Amino acid sequence: MFDHTTNPETVERQSPEVALRVRNLPPYLFGKINDLKYRKRREGIDVIDLGMGNPTDPPEPWVVEKLCEAARDARNHRYSVASGLFNLRREVAKKYEARFGVGLDPDHEVVTTIGSKEGFSHMCLALLGPGDTALVPAPSFPIHVHAVALASANVIALDCRDPHAFLADIKLVCESLTPRPKILILNYPHNPTAAVVGPAFFEEVVALAKRFRFFVIHDFAYGDISFDGYQAPSFLSIVGAKDVGCEFTTMSKGYNMAGWRVGFAAGNRDMLTALKAIKGYYDYGLFQAVQIAAIVALRHGEPGRLAQVAEYQARRDVLVDGLNRLGWTVERPKAGMFVWAPIPEPWRSQLGSIDFAMKLLEEAEVAVSPGRGFGESGEGYLRLALIENEHRLRQAVRQIGRCLKPEKAVS
Repeated sequence: MFDHTTNPETVERQSPEVALRVRNLPPYLFGKINDLKYRKRREGIDVIDLGMGNPTDPPEPWVVEKLCEAARDARNHRYSVASGLFNLRREVAKKYEARFGVGLDPDHEVVTTIGSKEGFSHMCLALLGPGDTALVPAPSFPIHVHAVALASANVIALDCRDPHAFLADIKLVCESLTPRPKILILNYPHNPTAAVVGPAFFEEVVALAKRFRFFVIHDFAYGDISFDGYQAPSFLSIVGAKDVGCEFTTMSKGYNMAGWRVGFAAGNRDMLTALKAIKGYYDYGLFQAVQIAAIVALRHGEPGRLAQVAEYQARRDVLVDGLNRLGWTVERPKAGMFVWAPIPEPWRSQLGSIDFAMKLLEEAEVAVSPGRGFGESGEGYLRLALIENEHRLRQAVRQIGRCLKPEKAVS
């Protein structure tokens, strides 16, 4: 019982702690870079930002007009449904059929998400708990690790850059670990390294998933952007894939709708049922006007998507060719919107990726993502996003070149 004679001012007050899952999150490694970038911009300095995969190109004008039209309809301002409008889910199914030859039931095998990142995170929450283990590709897009941790599960990171070695490591862990991993997370085209695979890789994954009885979550966020005749395969196009896994896609990249937060989960019915159960408690779905505009974008936006892919390919060539002329050794990615570049010597021997990225931002006024931000296996690399136009990319290369000139050549 509370003692009314005690002076409340003298009672020691202790603030409650946040949850352990939050306290266990590591420091944000991009924090210093972002702080410096924002400070420079406040000072009026023009920073060329190649750090975040945040498209600068707008959506098609007629998609925006459809959004405005739908927003004027009072009926679209009520709560929507967490799984998304049926007509939008049907357009996703049509896209999968047309591009990948995959048949999907819009009612049971497609869910609309608030961007693929939200859907992925809630899928981890739906499938994982204390004592469970997820196999995660490394280098790792941060949410692939932290969504597992936030679900109170364990992470085993496996280097994914060599697909054959990656498959061998998956098999070895499944044979050695008790209890066996519950889910395998995949991400091709890969962020950050831009590594790609063919259908044969996914065939092996499906066979392993059936043998060792784990779920597969494929983050296909960059599946809309492929170059030089290469077409990134859908995991769901493999026979038996829907028996073991699901795939996340988004309209952020190919359709330039990143801020609209339109994503999708497709595939295994049990997994999607679990996702819908979680989402039913957390949200009421996307603003309906956004969904209606997304329907139109999917229905009529293929020419615009292909034009955007051509634009990314041209930017890729400008950036890769420019860096190689400076003496770097940079491979030309086959897909995605990033270039994964090894730090050139002598800087690689002198500076870690975070310090090197800080140097480029401080002295060249070009922002990039340090490889260390994607885990230990990313050290020694930079990720550069293809979001600026060709003129700005050429300027970035010139500024980097001036920054890295030998001291004796600097006037």
